[in-house]
Amino acid sequence: MTTPPLPGGAPGTPAPGPHQVPPRPAHPPGRPDRDRADDTYHPGDGLFAWLSLRPTIRIRLTLLYGGMFLMAGVVLLLLMYYFVRSAFDQAQLPHLTLGPRVSVTLNGQEITDQATLDRVMSGIQEANSSQALSTLLRRALTALVFLAVIAFAVGYAMAGRVLHPLGRITRTAREVAGSDLHRRIDLDGPDDELKELADTFDEMLERLDRAFDSQRRFVANASHELRTPLAINRTLLEVQLADPEASPDLQQLGKTLLATNERSEQLVEGLLLLARSENELTERRPVDLAEVAQRAMEQTRAEAANREVELRAQLAPAPAHGNGVLLERIALNLLQNGARYNSPGGWVEIATSAVRGGGGELVVSNTGPVVPGYELEHIFEPFRRLKGTDRTRSDKGVGLGLSIVRSVVRAHGGTIEVTARPGGGLRIQVRIP
Repeated sequence: MTTPPLPGGAPGTPAPGPHQVPPRPAHPPGRPDRDRADDTYHPGDGLFAWLSLRPTIRIRLTLLYGGMFLMAGVVLLLLMYYFVRSAFDQAQLPHLTLGPRVSVTLNGQEITDQATLDRVMSGIQEANSSQALSTLLRRALTALVFLAVIAFAVGYAMAGRVLHPLGRITRTAREVAGSDLHRRIDLDGPDDELKELADTFDEMLERLDRAFDSQRRFVANASHELRTPLAINRTLLEVQLADPEASPDLQQLGKTLLATNERSEQLVEGLLLLARSENELTERRPVDLAEVAQRAMEQTRAEAANREVELRAQLAPAPAHGNGVLLERIALNLLQNGARYNSPGGWVEIATSAVRGGGGELVVSNTGPVVPGYELEHIFEPFRRLKGTDRTRSDKGVGLGLSIVRSVVRAHGGTIEVTARPGGGLRIQVRIP
């Protein structure tokens, strides 16, 4: 859609670049279906470039424990080899002395003189010591490798046991990311650093829970306090306009005030809906985005006809999980935005389809004025209009439509992407898991 009134956007808004709004994480931390690029380990980066898997703390602790054992074993083996060799060098064979006309046969060699005997005995001692050292080194290395495997296995088990409290903290954080602020860790055990971390996290959750409860109460109270006087004003104005004796000037003044009051009511409703949709949903039900789009089209058809804008639809089954009323608000706001910021004789098209891997997709395209690419990242902000948009007209909404769309998409853990059409207008793509 072309020049939208105010920014309002969706959760997974487009990533980098002027054609997309930066996205919010689509899933709570650690979910298997997450697709957050920042949390993904890419082999070839950093110290653990040789690992083909993500180097978790448990793996690093295992490598640390096993590596320290292996280094200690190598040092001990070298020291043992040195000491045993020194012992062999200090050990002496019995000294044999040949008498006159006496000969000795060793290894098939007959020895008749003392010098040859001493040389042969020294060679035998050297060969025996070398063979013993080789056997010792080979068996020691075999034992070291075997023990190193055991050390790595035990290290992995010990690391898991040490990190178990941290896993509990992580699981609680994931549940809290799903807006379940009533969850607490309540970690038992010794008063160590991990328990201190868990207690600090529980205190933070307690404060957040109180803050969100206070916000919800404020929204409920504001809903009543703001709607009541506006409803009274509307009733009084309608009664006055129904008086046949009212002068033309009074009739014109009443119509102007009634239009102003209606705009204020729309603004209050939009602000309250925006506040309620900021929190992620705790209850989800199966919803077909095609049915949602069909209902939104029925509500927009009259307005589009008055503006001479054609509505088109390509609706295919698009199963999703969420709140049907809020998802209908997404389609309705996008269709209204496309119809209001369009040109006579233009069109607005809404399409739905299933997404591979689960979820549904809703795409709204429209004709209209050309939207500069550098303006796309701002259209989801509340009360922001593109340059050149008339701010005095009230027939194009109050400037919260796209802001509500973005908040609802975020609440559903979905993504939204906006691109400018070459001939003018916008293409907005929403995906709901």
